[in-house]
Amino acid sequence: MSVLKKPLVSEKMARLNERPNSKYNQYAFKVDLGATKPEIKKEVEEMYGVSVKSVRTMIYAGKNRTRYTKTGFIAGKSSKFKKALVTLVPGEIIDFYKNI
Repeated sequence: MSVLKKPLVSEKMARLNERPNSKYNQYAFKVDLGATKPEIKKEVEEMYGVSVKSVRTMIYAGKNRTRYTKTGFIAGKSSKFKKALVTLVPGEIIDFYKNI
């Protein structure tokens, strides 16, 4: 099974990797909860053909969600997930949109 689940593409992440020579050069991925930093680094390097400088990870807790329907309130919970912030060597980029 793959360690990387999907890339996280948002406005904040776009600011962190906007230019090839930007100060941050970071990309975010949603990863498996049991994934370690060396596993994430290895998979990003193999999948995208880039050199990874560092990996930071964080686990987001699931949030309680409540919504109102005709039959009353429905309570639930979103699942927790792990996010990896990958910093690349200066000059390298990942293009998520090249195959579109």
